[in-house]
Amino acid sequence: MPVFFAGQFLEPNILLNVLLAFVAYSLVASSLYIINDYTDQAQDRLHPVKKNRPLAAGTVATQTAFILFAFLMIAAIAIGAFVGQSFLLILGIYFVMNLGYTFWLKHIAIVDVCIISIGFLLRIFAGGEAAGVPISKWLVVLTFLLAMILALGKRRGEFITSGATESNTRKSLSGYNLVFIDSSMLFMAAITVVAYLMYTISDEVMERIGSEYIYFTTIFVILGMLRYFQQTIVFHRTESPTNVLFKDHFIQLVLLLWIATFAYLLYFK
Repeated sequence: MPVFFAGQFLEPNILLNVLLAFVAYSLVASSLYIINDYTDQAQDRLHPVKKNRPLAAGTVATQTAFILFAFLMIAAIAIGAFVGQSFLLILGIYFVMNLGYTFWLKHIAIVDVCIISIGFLLRIFAGGEAAGVPISKWLVVLTFLLAMILALGKRRGEFITSGATESNTRKSLSGYNLVFIDSSMLFMAAITVVAYLMYTISDEVMERIGSEYIYFTTIFVILGMLRYFQQTIVFHRTESPTNVLFKDHFIQLVLLLWIATFAYLLYFK
């Protein structure tokens, strides 16, 4: 995202560095999932979907999982060091923070969704370091807000699936109920739309992008928000935000139009 909005997405050297950073970050994230799945085996076996995860289902041996973890981490550190020391530092912070999340912080309501959102922010900063471009304050604010909405939607899905009982598969769910989650999501969505509108009419942004009509892209943001809330509140399909992104054609179309509009303004206007 930083390299795209900086107008340098077509620079081969920068793009290569960002792609390497993407691979390194993905390897670290995958290694963290192994640790998470190892520690959550007992709870996952009680979950209607998570019980099919390889470690919980017993289809992958613990020893094999740890060998894969070591391989992923070594590869991630090697690639990260090639990208740059600052990027590697951010990668390390992300890893340590998520270790804390896996063993402790994910059990604390509100803190858990904040940690998820900070994880998205670290991705943005990592991309900025890899590309050598400064991170806009607007990108920081909007990324955090949007990530909070997605994290709350995920918790809502888990709450619906497991129910607010003593058999909850996630301890932090005891600190939530549907009224609180729905109110929090609406609160975050309202702030997000206002912040995005302020971004589009900012003199600084209009001058950098070279257009005063960026505010029209707010339409796509509102449509995307409404659709996500429909999937969350009406259809209860947001326990996995990635599934929504990959399966919902409405959101895909809105996202594509939003990206295409910015691509035109940044690169082809």
